[in-house]
Amino acid sequence: MKKEIHVAGDPKGTAEQFIDFLKDFCAGKERVTIALSGGSTPKLLFDLLAAAPKTLDWSKLHFFWGDERCVPPDHEESNYKMTFDHLLSHIDMPAENIHRVRGEADPVTEADRSGKELLAFCTVVNDLPSIDLNILGMGDDGHTASIFPHQMELLAAEQLCAVATHPTSDQKRVTLTGPVINNSHTVAFLVTGEKKAQKIRSILGEEADASDYPASHVSPRAELRWFLDQGAYALVER
Repeated sequence: MKKEIHVAGDPKGTAEQFIDFLKDFCAGKERVTIALSGGSTPKLLFDLLAAAPKTLDWSKLHFFWGDERCVPPDHEESNYKMTFDHLLSHIDMPAENIHRVRGEADPVTEADRSGKELLAFCTVVNDLPSIDLNILGMGDDGHTASIFPHQMELLAAEQLCAVATHPTSDQKRVTLTGPVINNSHTVAFLVTGEKKAQKIRSILGEEADASDYPASHVSPRAELRWFLDQGAYALVER
């Protein structure tokens, strides 16, 4: 597995570096499946892409989501709504290219449906769907997608998508499981902010406590890239 680390001075620079990578990644491909993430850094990324809507040929891209809160699509906590408000409403992407998780549905039923859609649409490798590019974030506690430290079993779950529970709010979420994340061709982490610095140091330095953080268990088939700002990277070489 190829591994690369990209460091920019601030979150905007991180998003700009990722856009350069994304353009190269999509170039020459007839179809690209991409799993999106929620959070502040993707929001900035979406704003930058929306400001230059012809950066990519959106007709070739298919959007999935790495996780979704179990709320309606017009709810302020919906990852889909955030993507719609900051990107989808500003670009010309065919409706059939948008494969949202139905947060308003029964979580168990929707996890099963989402998994089947991935399997039917994506390239199948090792009997699992293989997403071309999986964009992930990392929480202050080291979680990624909606795999939290108290549900590490989701890293090895048999389901393609599963129901996760937020550790403090008890909110239900539908998330990709570890085997599907790791069967992606390429994973790109977008992580910014000093609050993430200690976890980034542990994970990139393969320190003893790194295994406690779900993000440290991500190991895609071909390529792993970390897009960081200086705040998140600050402790790595100390």
